[in-house]
Amino acid sequence: MTLTAPTGTTQTMGAALLALGMAVTVGTALGFQHIGGYIPCKLCLEQRLPYYVGVPVAVLALLAAAFRLPPLVVRGLLLAVALLMTWSIWLGGFHSGVEWGWWPGPSDCGVVVVPEGSGSLLDQLDFAIPPSCDEAAGRFLGLSFAGWNVVASVALAAIAYVAAFRKA
Repeated sequence: MTLTAPTGTTQTMGAALLALGMAVTVGTALGFQHIGGYIPCKLCLEQRLPYYVGVPVAVLALLAAAFRLPPLVVRGLLLAVALLMTWSIWLGGFHSGVEWGWWPGPSDCGVVVVPEGSGSLLDQLDFAIPPSCDEAAGRFLGLSFAGWNVVASVALAAIAYVAAFRKA
């Protein structure tokens, strides 16, 4: 199957599922942060980048499919989402490995640098100290947030690859 094969329902539904699934996934992470009070570490924040880029790309793919743009455009956008979710699998897998102690995390994770001239000691207390990347904020069914990101990213990548390469 090539990227120039005609597109149809598979690509339209795939793009819709991807846009919704990625928005829900990153929205859940933001909800845990802003509503649940979980402070994300450096690696947690990096894992959101593929979603911040991928949601608009998936919406563009949905619009391209709905308006019957050339198959190369629709399938190319779906392939871009697939590659973003593959990157997300790597980011989540790396972070999970750091949490399980399989390899070291970044040396600057959890480090806070207070800017000079930030005022009194009381003013400096307002700076939040992010958690270390090697400590999971919590686990559900044995997986941390990073582990669940891998699960979600694998599912989303599979949808994106199928939508990019399957016949209409």
